[in-house]
Amino acid sequence: MSDATPKRKPGSAERVRIYLEAHGLADGIITSEQSTKTAQMAADAAGCELGQIVKSLVFVVDGRPTLALVAGDRRGDDKAIAKLAGGTEARFADAETVRQSTGYAIGGVSPFDLPEGLLVLADESLSRFEDVYPAAGTPSSMVRVRLDQLLELSGATVARISH
Repeated sequence: MSDATPKRKPGSAERVRIYLEAHGLADGIITSEQSTKTAQMAADAAGCELGQIVKSLVFVVDGRPTLALVAGDRRGDDKAIAKLAGGTEARFADAETVRQSTGYAIGGVSPFDLPEGLLVLADESLSRFEDVYPAAGTPSSMVRVRLDQLLELSGATVARISH
């Protein structure tokens, strides 16, 4: 066997786990038997308040992908997101754009290990909580982290981006 065999690229769950291990946070990963695709399903699986779930919503603002981290009990405000991203219109990204801009599929977009240059905005309403639960790379996984850790590691700008 040759050492020239190309290494398999890690899947989304493994990618997030490796990233969180490097930051001492992998113990917070929660994997559920049922899907955590919706915020309510994720809150039920984690045994937390709906608002503690962090929805990772990808918008396209005048052609620029933008990741909005929104509390599970709120809706993303496309007008506020567009303005903060320096554009005039924000619309939800299609599945292909989500994967290309984040490296994750819809339903499992994690705010960790994101491509450089991706604008990340965080909903100021998350400040109600010390611990929050963003996705961990799959529709059936999430990670419990302190809000300050999420903001630091994602490089998010905190603003009012929900209603």
